[in-house]
Amino acid sequence: MSTATTLRGPVKKDRPAPEARTVERKDATGKVLSTVQLDPEVFGIEPNMAVLHQVVTAQLAAKRSGTQSTKTRAEVRGGGRKPFRQKGTGNARQGSTRAPHFAGGGVTHAPKPRSYAQKTPKKMIRLALRSALSDRASESHVALLDAYGWETPRTKDAVELLANLGIDGTVLVVLSRADEVPAVSYRNLANVTTIDAGEINAYDVLAHDWILFTDATLPTADRDEHAEGDA
Repeated sequence: MSTATTLRGPVKKDRPAPEARTVERKDATGKVLSTVQLDPEVFGIEPNMAVLHQVVTAQLAAKRSGTQSTKTRAEVRGGGRKPFRQKGTGNARQGSTRAPHFAGGGVTHAPKPRSYAQKTPKKMIRLALRSALSDRASESHVALLDAYGWETPRTKDAVELLANLGIDGTVLVVLSRADEVPAVSYRNLANVTTIDAGEINAYDVLAHDWILFTDATLPTADRDEHAEGDA
């Protein structure tokens, strides 16, 4: 290898151009209304597994409470007096019964409350979300509904809707802030998780088999730039 090649460093991987993918737009009865082309920049890229791993790891770390706490030998109660005299007993010299090797003693390198949060660049968060959505789109596990139109919350309607759309397994339902009735209708279903369109993230997408959007919540590259979930 020449010196010039060594100084240039590793060659950046050339990723393929975004792939155009489509999804059938259906109504609540399962009737196909039209075919919608998904935004290639959001649903058609090659998933970046390294970025996905880093972002999901950071999300899981941020969920940790970090409240564990144990006492060191300086904090545990008692042990102020020397347990026995220094010499003449045949035992190793001891200064306190609260040393870590004694029962009831302190803990060596005791865990203390801390934050496990990791700083993740917004561009990485955005790329991870697009990678997760592209992965689900590549498996044809993205569903699109025109609108709910429900006036009264009913779990039965939610179950019937998912059956009409041909959705099985776990489902992440992306709702707008106006979809209060669907949110109540879905909440008793163990296999369904609802999320606000502005809070959709890579972990929740990967944790479910299907993603269900409506016309109002289907992400595009322009919408994704301003999504609250990227913060």
